[in-house]
Amino acid sequence: MRNIGNIFRRELVAYFATPVAYVFIVIFLLLAGAFTFYLGNFYERGQADLSPFFMWHPWLYLFLVPAISMRLWAEERKSGSIELLMTLPIRSSEAVLGKYLAAWCFCGIALTLTFPIWLTVNYLGDPDNGAILAAYLGSLLMAGGFLAIGACISATTRNQVIAFIITVVVCFMILLPGLPFVLGMFSSWAPQAVVDAIASLSFMTHFSSLSRGVIDLRAMIYFGLVIGFWLAANTIVLELRKAD
Repeated sequence: MRNIGNIFRRELVAYFATPVAYVFIVIFLLLAGAFTFYLGNFYERGQADLSPFFMWHPWLYLFLVPAISMRLWAEERKSGSIELLMTLPIRSSEAVLGKYLAAWCFCGIALTLTFPIWLTVNYLGDPDNGAILAAYLGSLLMAGGFLAIGACISATTRNQVIAFIITVVVCFMILLPGLPFVLGMFSSWAPQAVVDAIASLSFMTHFSSLSRGVIDLRAMIYFGLVIGFWLAANTIVLELRKAD
């Protein structure tokens, strides 16, 4: 745990040592606000909830989270600092967890800074704050899932642009099964059990249940398994690179 903590602090401080972190946060907040108030018709709906805010999070994360994850290992490999990191008395799994948790914490900071929209909806009406809190939890878990995928892909290449593009494609493929038009192609001929099984593979499906304020154990287990699987794959990739 001490090694993980040291890497976590080192990585988190490194984010704010460059303008990249501040640029990401500003872009995330601006896009989240624009999508909520303009595309989501926050005021026009006349309802005291944050559905127009959370409905855009999968698409925001689809592009912004890979922009964070692409540098996690690709930059280390390109600069050669990964060799130095691997010579330290730490295990690959500790390095993976430390870097991942720092990146996830950074995403959590960006998400927390959206609190003014929560204050706004409480000022305008009487929302279900428990449901909003559950939606925030779902958003953070979804960001963690995207980030775990991106971290693993970043470990496979030295090129950050390639890591970004592949991560976006993989994450989009994971979102697709939960989209209505995809499910509609199966619902016309496949049994409902098959349609439900396809939908259960998507981030969108599990995030939707949490964004409605439902703390679904299946959604929690799903995100936990996704994160665990991709972090384990990340560790394996690093071990293979070390063997090379």
